[in-house]
Amino acid sequence: MTIEITRLPNGLTIASDRMETVESVSLGLWVGVGTRHEPQVANGVAHLLEHMVFKGTKRRSAQDIAEEIEAVGGHLNAYTGRETTAYHAKVLSGDLSLAVDLLSDILQNSLFDEAELVREKQVVLQEIGQANDTPDDIIFDLFQEIAYPDQPLGWPVLGRPEVVSQLDRGTLLDYLDSRYGADRMVFAAAGKLDHDQLVRQVGDAFAGLSSKAQLPCDTPAYRGGDLREDRDLEQVHVVLGFDGVGLRAPDYYDSAVFSTLLGGGMSSRLFQEIREKRGLVYSIFSFAAAQSDSGLFGIYAGTGKEEAAELLPVICDELNKVADQGVGESELRRAQAQLKASILMARERTSARAEHLANQLLVHGHSLTVTETVAKIEAVDLAAIQAFAGKLLTSRPTLTGLGPVAQLSSYDKVAELLRAPAR
Repeated sequence: MTIEITRLPNGLTIASDRMETVESVSLGLWVGVGTRHEPQVANGVAHLLEHMVFKGTKRRSAQDIAEEIEAVGGHLNAYTGRETTAYHAKVLSGDLSLAVDLLSDILQNSLFDEAELVREKQVVLQEIGQANDTPDDIIFDLFQEIAYPDQPLGWPVLGRPEVVSQLDRGTLLDYLDSRYGADRMVFAAAGKLDHDQLVRQVGDAFAGLSSKAQLPCDTPAYRGGDLREDRDLEQVHVVLGFDGVGLRAPDYYDSAVFSTLLGGGMSSRLFQEIREKRGLVYSIFSFAAAQSDSGLFGIYAGTGKEEAAELLPVICDELNKVADQGVGESELRRAQAQLKASILMARERTSARAEHLANQLLVHGHSLTVTETVAKIEAVDLAAIQAFAGKLLTSRPTLTGLGPVAQLSSYDKVAELLRAPAR
């Protein structure tokens, strides 16, 4: 067993996955908070905080941080999600202690300088503007907003410009102090390393972290609905989706296999029927986006203005076929093979192994072995796929469209085609 896990007295979990055949280490601190844990008046604070920790500490300037990691050929970065924020690095094994020190410094000693904050807010506003100018990106934020209206899971991760522009240093410090507790963190590393040495280094570096009071979290309320935005674009960007399942749900792997089978590759139903046979799209895929306790199942497609009228009825027809008739054995086995291969291939990358380990510990409190994960995928049978498809269609659809949407089927027509609850 290559995975070892230690929990420090302050609640911080340290996990490692030793890989004997590599010379590098991927490591990072995964914090179990994100957009979902923001107050509405500060939507975007989690993402802005993630930016600001790189802008200087008591010991290092922003330039020092960049130069020190790159002087050893390493990488240092971060990302914000709906319920997780991660700060991660990749270095050669001999530079592990430097990476641990850098991560501990930015997360415990950042200055949040007022002048830097003003500049970085402008950077984030540019990032929001870039996302808004990218239709096959922003369409997913619109989809999330309509699926979960007026609640944290529906808020954009980047924040809203009018809110981000008003965020101040006090708001950042309050969010950091109230949300970033050691008991909500996993320090994970994968690669050429020694677990006991990692525990000593991380334990010393993060000894000052304390646990926090239980963080209240909303109970997601999926609602669904319709949103169309007419834009002067070459394509209509569409996402059709439903109430899905969370990472802890017993049918989570049913969802994952079904998504692969329906729209997960060139052999999938949607790709073959809608792109290959009908030529309605260049890009189409399905996805199962899951949080710990909830999820969305969706289908994205980009189609032409004239082809838009045909697109949604064909997608609905494919969904109904699976719910009514099920799928074939070979189709199921192909999807399972794709999923298993993606998991096993990802294990060749130190970064993927560290991230996977951290996320499993945050969500489940333990790490599933590869054998256990593969067994769960193989346990999905034909009846489970058909049942999951039928379950999706009992929820009210969420439909978002961006571009020349005039020819896109109406929401009521789509609900009728799916035999799903309408308005």
